[in-house]
Amino acid sequence: MKKIYPLTLLLFTVTACVEASSSTLITSVSESETTSTSLASSSSLPSSSGLPNGIEPLIPFAGCGVQTVDNDWVCTWADEFDGETLNTNHWNVEVNGDGGGNQEAQYYRAENVTVEDGHLTITAKRENYLGKLYTSGRINSRYKFDTRFGRVVFRAKMPGGRGTWAAIWMLPLFNRYGQWPNSGEIDILEYVGYDPGTIYTATHTKKFNHTKNNNPSFKRDVAGIEDDFHEYEMIWMPGEILILVDGYQYGQFRYIPQFNQDVPHHEVFPFHEDFFFIINLAIGGNWGGIQGIDTTIFPTQLKVDYLRLYQLDHARIDQASPSVPTGLARSQLTNTIHWNRGQDDVAVSKYAIYLDGVMYREVNIHQFTFVGLEPNRTYQISVQSIDFVGRTSPLSDSISFTFGG
Repeated sequence: MKKIYPLTLLLFTVTACVEASSSTLITSVSESETTSTSLASSSSLPSSSGLPNGIEPLIPFAGCGVQTVDNDWVCTWADEFDGETLNTNHWNVEVNGDGGGNQEAQYYRAENVTVEDGHLTITAKRENYLGKLYTSGRINSRYKFDTRFGRVVFRAKMPGGRGTWAAIWMLPLFNRYGQWPNSGEIDILEYVGYDPGTIYTATHTKKFNHTKNNNPSFKRDVAGIEDDFHEYEMIWMPGEILILVDGYQYGQFRYIPQFNQDVPHHEVFPFHEDFFFIINLAIGGNWGGIQGIDTTIFPTQLKVDYLRLYQLDHARIDQASPSVPTGLARSQLTNTIHWNRGQDDVAVSKYAIYLDGVMYREVNIHQFTFVGLEPNRTYQISVQSIDFVGRTSPLSDSISFTFGG
């Protein structure tokens, strides 16, 4: 929620068009970069399912209200917000008056977060508390639940009134590439009350973020957003994030290395690490309060009916090996190569990079910067696609690469 301003999407991390959702949507957890000398560790384990890495069909999470979506997606975690109290095995309740890093006007209190009538309810109030004129609530799942890739589905009703700023978003569990915004932020949904009926989605990274006034974002008008519940989705795969509302895709964030040859991939698209959820209702701040705060709207509430995570059942649905990577080329960035995203009947999980015919490293994204090779030595480099069940493609055509040259 460090944060977006309404922007026109720029053509860099994402494609400007919004493509139809594909059946090649994935989820899994894999190391983003793993040094190895062979692929045996990921592709030759014994398997009762007959798959290369021994994975089995997914078992649905018992507490999920809808256990499968579109047949191929299986619910692996959910909070239905039933009962009378917040599930503290899933959530931490934040208590602070820090202003969220955005000069917000509220103090976050545990008392403003309740579970009742099958909903998570965060209530913002106009009341003096520890130097703040308003109170509200914020919860996060850090160290209790996180994910890397998947299909996130939630149903929510937005608060009303000028000065409100509701968000359901994600931050990295570990800041592998440094503090915000270097390790990334995913804003699945944001809603500011001064712009009624319009929802926003955005990402923030080192190269593209709101402090530079250049972060990619999408918006969509949704009728009755403050009066009724609507269903929101994020489908997150290596190199791409799709955003939907009520089944309509209105946002797409995609890494295109050919458009970002000046920086390493993680400065543009660091979204191959573990991220956790945050749900909050802020008051004021450098976006929500841009037109002031209407003091007559309180109390006002953000309500969430459920939050669910689905994963593709790769062991059941993946039937084919991935295609050979294409477009392998040297990047403008020193000692860096890139290539086109691999294709698969379900999805490509990662890539193996080969030097002189020997496997050197596996990576999740289709760009890589070499370090520590022999200076001025020329290598023959090729790349291989690996899908989520461990099937591999043949090696790509090789290119000659001189380290430091």
